[in-house]
Amino acid sequence: MILLVLLFIISLQVFLSAKKVSPFLSLLLVAILAGFLLGMPPEKILGSVNKGVADTMGGLALIICLGAILGKILEAGGAAEKISTTLIQSFGEKNIQWAVMLTGFLVGIPLYYNAGFIILVPLVFSIARKSKLPLLYIAIPMAAALSATHCFLPPHPSPVFLVNAFKADVGKTLVYGLIITIPVIILAGPVLGKLLQKIEVSVSNFFTTDDTNEERKLPAAWPSFAIALLPVLLITLSVIANSFSDNITVIKIFSFLGDPAIAILIAVVIAIWRFGLYTGHSMETVMKWLNDAIAGIAGILLIITAGGVLKQILTDSGTGDYIASFSSKWQMHPLLFGWLATALLRVTIGSATVAGITAAGVVAPLVIAGKVSPELMVLAVGTGSVFGSHVNDSGFWMFKEFFKLSLKQTFLSWTVMETAISVLGLLGVLLLNLFV
Repeated sequence: MILLVLLFIISLQVFLSAKKVSPFLSLLLVAILAGFLLGMPPEKILGSVNKGVADTMGGLALIICLGAILGKILEAGGAAEKISTTLIQSFGEKNIQWAVMLTGFLVGIPLYYNAGFIILVPLVFSIARKSKLPLLYIAIPMAAALSATHCFLPPHPSPVFLVNAFKADVGKTLVYGLIITIPVIILAGPVLGKLLQKIEVSVSNFFTTDDTNEERKLPAAWPSFAIALLPVLLITLSVIANSFSDNITVIKIFSFLGDPAIAILIAVVIAIWRFGLYTGHSMETVMKWLNDAIAGIAGILLIITAGGVLKQILTDSGTGDYIASFSSKWQMHPLLFGWLATALLRVTIGSATVAGITAAGVVAPLVIAGKVSPELMVLAVGTGSVFGSHVNDSGFWMFKEFFKLSLKQTFLSWTVMETAISVLGLLGVLLLNLFV
């Protein structure tokens, strides 16, 4: 009975998504319906709804909002563009794929996928024109790096939600994620890009003028890199201090500074001064950047909140023991089960974020039961959430339209790249599971 209810609510979520119903509304309705179908009394459902909202937003709201603000300031203040141009100039044309990949990686850590993609697309066209190299040879490393950071690394919404849902350590998740991300983006970026370079795509009709404004005064390279990567540095130092230091004072200091919300807040304050006030922008202008950033992720916050409600309903309804034993009945490793459940949702729903959030409610009991590392389950679900992107995914159409590809070319490039990231990421998670 429980399995039938789970299959029904997942199918209903897929159906509502296909009918273009807002994921926030559909997830919330599906969660409440699931509670009734699983035999929960109305008062218990209301309690689970309130607890799901409180627990989810309590661990997420500041991190996601501050991450969006930092990304917006880096973009508006010219730091993201400076990072890109510096890396390209440093690597040279011979190693241009690696420069573009590293640019996508560094820009992708603080910026959400869509924002990073929009910023880097003109750069890709510019490089392809000037170097006369195939467009996808340049584009695939950039897209792979952005996609991998989006699904693996905090402070992106889905990984942060999963960290909160599975009670994982955000520092360990970041470190494990970096260990897996680097080889994955190399294989799904430059290596795959070389294999796809024979796909002919014209660049003659795009961005016929220079893609950057030469009159725009960009900040220096050093502060651009330092501030963009400051949250990652502080979180990593916190993990190192907790692992190797015996000094209580040192541990407390770095634990405070390495808290994700505090780390990003520090970077935001420094970025406001360095890329805003210091360069002559008024406080009113800088605060407009802040407001625009928050407005841009309001919808994501609502979707994540509704996903937290669904997770809480499934947890409080008593399905935990059943789900926890489900993978053992199938003789399937919990990490593989988490990846498979998310991958199936991704293919049917389309949205990586919604797939990850929906799957969290299904696989969380496996983590709660202590059957698997919560940090590795975050990464298993995250890597499953990018599997098999196709026509029901907005990212598929963004890639297709910006690069003017046919459907066949998009499947052969974008879909293959996303699937490669997913499968390679799963292999990385399973390999890491042998050592942690």
